[in-house]
Amino acid sequence: MELFITTENSLLIGALLLFVAVMAGKAAYRFGAPALLFFLGVGMLFGINIISFNSVELTQFIGMIALCIILFTGGMDTKYSEIRPVLGPGIVLATLGVVMTALIVAGFVALIAPWLGFEISFAGALLLAATMSSTDSASVFSILRSKKQGLRENLRPLLELESGSNDPIAYVLTILLIGVLTGESGGINIPLTVFNFLTQMILGGVAGFLLGRLCVWTINRINLTNHSLYPVLLLAFVFFTFSFTVLVRGNGYLAVYIAGLVVGNHKLVQKRSLTVFFDGFTWLVQIVMFLTLGLLVNLDELLQPEVLILGSLIGAFMILVARPVTVFACMVPFRKFSTRARLYISWVGLRGAVPIIFATYPLLAETENARLLFNVVFLVTIISLLIQGTTVSSMANLLGLSFREKKRAFGVDVHEDITSVFNEIEVNDAMLQNGNTLKQISLPKNTLVMMVCRDSEYFVPQGDTVLERGDKLLIVSDRGEELESTYRDMGIDDVMKL
Repeated sequence: MELFITTENSLLIGALLLFVAVMAGKAAYRFGAPALLFFLGVGMLFGINIISFNSVELTQFIGMIALCIILFTGGMDTKYSEIRPVLGPGIVLATLGVVMTALIVAGFVALIAPWLGFEISFAGALLLAATMSSTDSASVFSILRSKKQGLRENLRPLLELESGSNDPIAYVLTILLIGVLTGESGGINIPLTVFNFLTQMILGGVAGFLLGRLCVWTINRINLTNHSLYPVLLLAFVFFTFSFTVLVRGNGYLAVYIAGLVVGNHKLVQKRSLTVFFDGFTWLVQIVMFLTLGLLVNLDELLQPEVLILGSLIGAFMILVARPVTVFACMVPFRKFSTRARLYISWVGLRGAVPIIFATYPLLAETENARLLFNVVFLVTIISLLIQGTTVSSMANLLGLSFREKKRAFGVDVHEDITSVFNEIEVNDAMLQNGNTLKQISLPKNTLVMMVCRDSEYFVPQGDTVLERGDKLLIVSDRGEELESTYRDMGIDDVMKL
């Protein structure tokens, strides 16, 4: 018996869905599967015979809100220093790579469709391919960051940069092809299309940068008495950035990602609390978005033979052919990446929420084979998350590209007016060669060891405190350059700046 959502039971249903999704996420982490796949599964489970939900418009709205938060948080967590070395390949993969993927997959669909008894025009095949042409930022961000696994050759920032910035061109292609299929655009005007795309990208980039700087300036100077209002203010800036950019004909998704980069790479009042808030809020909107998408799908339609056959063939082709060909072609100018790195980039071409959300646009526009397109995209997403999402870590290990990422022992929120240097280091044998007490360790003047972490226990040291190899020290100093020289003399290379 289906349960229709009403005012009386909506909170109960929402709470139950969130609770089940969180438990599913815990199970997913234990079994090494992407939590987002389990969220989709929970939505599908509830949508079979418990909840009646078929609002495509509401799904698009939830997806828009969620993508704004996901992209902004992804930008906040990305450092300029990390993405600067990979800007070139990241931009090429996010632009040319999307177009190449769409064309290759469209050609494959147009080739096999007649053999399978489908009537799909090349424009329809290209629309299907365009919706799936971008890697999904929600999937990439959540899987890579939840694994806490380091990747060599700057692969993680490259993959995150690509997935965070390749949605705009996929969106433009999708909207353009919908116009062609519905007869609203009167055909493809290539010069005008290129001009509109460049305009959207430039306006999105400029708006994101300027509004990001305005956000930083405002938060650092507004001096709110109630610190709980800072996340509310930042959230308002995120939605304003997106809506204002769209209003001036720019790309809102690119704008919020760049705004997040700007905010995350500047000193900010209450930065740690803001980061914690947005991390939790990002998980909430991801859960809501994937649950909603799972509720929207019709399982009977998804299990139809034509959907299963076409979706499985396209999913396999994208993983084994289209993505690798695209990556190796786009990475030709960038010779510093090894073949193993290119193979790994090819493998982590995850599809997720974004393709499914883009697939709702043909549904609303009632294009040819719109329902088939949506179901195929949904199935391809499931295949991608099942095959690629579950093997992100194991593939990195297999290719020798992973390393264990050290966990930070101290979390310090430093006000922008404080110029002192805060570091976290680990005690080694060289530090203890002149003695094992704190006062016997040679440190520059105006330098203090504020706290020690030993076996997950924290304490404030004194001069006669005995230090042990492996202790984590929280150090504050006004002599940053001298402290770095001291670290080098002690053979300490791994210094975590807080």
